[in-house]
Amino acid sequence: MMNTIPRAQHPRPQWKRESWQNLNGTWQFEIDNGRSGIARGYSAKEHALAGEITVPFCPQSKLSGVEYKDFILGAWYRRTVEITEEQLAGRVVLHFGAVDHDCVLFVNGNRVGAHGGGYVAFSFEITPYLTPGENILTLYVTDDERDPMIPRGKQSEEYHSHGCDYTRTTGIWQTVWLEFTPKSYLAEAHYYPDEKNGTLTIRGTAVGCEDLTVTAFFEGKEVGSAAAEGVQGAFALVVPLSEIHLWEVGAGRLYDLQICYGGDAVESYFALRSVAFAGDNFLLNGKSVFMRMVLDQGFYPDGIYTAPTDEALLGDILLSKALGFNGARLHEKVFEERFLYHCDREGYLVWGEYPNWGLDHSRPESIYGILPEWIAEVKRDFNHPSVIGWCPFNETWDQAGRKQYDDLLALVYHTTKAIDPTRPCIDTSGNFHVVTDVYDLHDYLGDPVALRERYVEFENGGAPADNFATRQHYTPGLPVFISECGGIGWAVNNGWGYGGIPQTEEDFLNRLKGCMDVFLDHPRICGLCYTQLTDIEQEQNGLYTYDRTPKFPPEKIHAIFARKAKNED
Repeated sequence: MMNTIPRAQHPRPQWKRESWQNLNGTWQFEIDNGRSGIARGYSAKEHALAGEITVPFCPQSKLSGVEYKDFILGAWYRRTVEITEEQLAGRVVLHFGAVDHDCVLFVNGNRVGAHGGGYVAFSFEITPYLTPGENILTLYVTDDERDPMIPRGKQSEEYHSHGCDYTRTTGIWQTVWLEFTPKSYLAEAHYYPDEKNGTLTIRGTAVGCEDLTVTAFFEGKEVGSAAAEGVQGAFALVVPLSEIHLWEVGAGRLYDLQICYGGDAVESYFALRSVAFAGDNFLLNGKSVFMRMVLDQGFYPDGIYTAPTDEALLGDILLSKALGFNGARLHEKVFEERFLYHCDREGYLVWGEYPNWGLDHSRPESIYGILPEWIAEVKRDFNHPSVIGWCPFNETWDQAGRKQYDDLLALVYHTTKAIDPTRPCIDTSGNFHVVTDVYDLHDYLGDPVALRERYVEFENGGAPADNFATRQHYTPGLPVFISECGGIGWAVNNGWGYGGIPQTEEDFLNRLKGCMDVFLDHPRICGLCYTQLTDIEQEQNGLYTYDRTPKFPPEKIHAIFARKAKNED
């Protein structure tokens, strides 16, 4: 029988239990722009909603079946679930991959809890609110892309899409699922691989008092194990490995991991790899690697924020690799974990970002609009080997004439480093740096000759060319990453791109090669990020169209980006 559940795969391959239930599919749905649904009894168990939606696709998308493009200030979701007596003997946890932006959950008419933040997974234990048989789940969502305390990323704050802003997303936009665990269970675990000594340190938290065992496998063969008796609360284990297989660019050599705690069992994976910067070089496992990256914004014509299929997630990575890129900036969006899973498997480097645009970073109180969910993102994605660095802010422009609140950026940077000392952190990509591990710059100059001239002084030991040298200052010794460049338009339907649109394919390829050669040939630049992988609506500077059709022969683009750079082993 054909599986009719959209996005049916387990949403969290790095933390997977056998006992789970995917809740994607048809839900009842109703827009509530007056935000009066609670007063009108929408949360009551017996209240039915007026329409339907296909979860996990946002109501603005075609795949949702709703395709409502105007602003949605409030909305309601409702569905039934069947729960057995056996399931109620343990814990029943309801997970949401992401809901934009704020929500309140009701189960059988009872308020369970609330969550704020539109981009990272969260969960509620709902066991006390359930009964054997049919149960009603009701979710109330609110959103406002024009609120300066709500980060919106690249979602348009105007009615139409414009410039670098695109169709909005409201409500559920990632998988919803139930998970069933024993009363004693594993809450979380973070992995610290040591590729030099061939060990994996696991630090985690468990609820209860049970024996803990961890077993590692490589290609089905057991290669290490560790155990502890009577574990309660926080724990740490070191797993010695009998075989060392390094995670490298293009080679995602993943170890499988089984963690058992009493009656609870979690399937996971990890990789042996280290990342660091030394002088002008980015190091992967101690070897200099040039970051050939592409800007990936994770938008889809029919799903908006949500890929139509799991194959589409992997497809974007393969499209990028076909053009000679070895990674991506996951730009102004928190990508779902299944995307990172495919990055892990493919040996594909990524920088994790946050959709900070829309948040007024000139105001100190905006810390509440980013820090809680940014912490959740760093913790969620800590174990993914593909994530080589963090970037919580992007281009923190002045707001109504007010400059960024520098202490805000510094606090988020230092919090990031406290949670994850294993990766570098860029405080704000492009401008305006306060405290950073990498001095990244955005440079869309499209004249190869003038572009090369801009970086001669840096090559000779000076500071890099910087459009914002009066607002930010290069510290000698920091690595330099050109984290946005190119953006050459090749537009149809009155779209736009950076630097004027070339008249012929030959003109495009010559400009592309000339500009990228500047960075590939520079002995002090550790990487570049080309804008961008695909067109998105009116922004048509992608190397593929919005529907993922190549604009140029991929082998010609591959030859430009994949050649050996000056600054790599």
